[in-house]
Amino acid sequence: MATPPKKSLGRGLGSLIGAGVTKPAQPVAPTAPVTTAAPVAPGLQLQELLLTSIVPNPRQPRRDFDDALVKELADSIRSEGLMQPIVVRKVKDGYELIAGERRFRAFKLIGEKTITARILEASDASSAVLALIENLQRADLNAIDEALGFASLMRDFSLTQEAVAERLGKPRTSIANSVRLLALDNELQGYVRKGQLSAGHAKALLGIENVAHRVQVARLVIEKGLSVRATEVEVKKLASTKKTERKQAVQTIVADVQKRLASHFAAPVSVVRKGTKGSISIPFSSDDELARLLEKIGIKL
Repeated sequence: MATPPKKSLGRGLGSLIGAGVTKPAQPVAPTAPVTTAAPVAPGLQLQELLLTSIVPNPRQPRRDFDDALVKELADSIRSEGLMQPIVVRKVKDGYELIAGERRFRAFKLIGEKTITARILEASDASSAVLALIENLQRADLNAIDEALGFASLMRDFSLTQEAVAERLGKPRTSIANSVRLLALDNELQGYVRKGQLSAGHAKALLGIENVAHRVQVARLVIEKGLSVRATEVEVKKLASTKKTERKQAVQTIVADVQKRLASHFAAPVSVVRKGTKGSISIPFSSDDELARLLEKIGIKL
């Protein structure tokens, strides 16, 4: 089987995270770990930075970091060295991560004091976009964190869906469909985060307005391991069932109202309902009967 082509890095990020191996430049700490770093792209600074001088990115889209994977990365770095430097930007009291938080965590885990970093000049918006791009292109960012990343860009920087799509090189509809997942309740978002439901499952479940019913179907999907297509069938089935139940409930109410009106007026009454509209009809056969009915209503001729 042919090896699939590697995904290209996002706009501007490919030049920030290289794949070559050279010795780090511009040491600024007295003791540096035994690491290697990628060649410096033009206009970028490569330095050894103290871990204590670096703070995580507050707009990091990834909410969950697998401790086992971080430990695995730490073992690899201990054995082979750092193949890709982290990317940071200068902030008031040190540096802020743009890309490479798992590498940063792995270095802390193995007790290193410094790490090789590329220093980039970037605005808040650019930093957030680059952090999101890196996570998206690692292909293991769950759908909820991805949606939160898109929503954060729109909220924090007043960007439209079109603007986010353009900066990330994605179709606008992809951004719109992703952000819709945030309408899910916390339980279902948790299922998506854990990989028990895919984004396709979640989008299908959004077709159920009632939260309790949605959760009920979601649990059924997980229990039976239903495909997205099978989930869509379940959603349609539930919608059809609820529509029938609502229709029957309305018919019961209309019949009860009709019976009570007939008893009140001591005359046959017809109640017709179509959607949210309808009519009440009370026939009469003489002026005296009309006068009696009007008197029941409180009107005197």
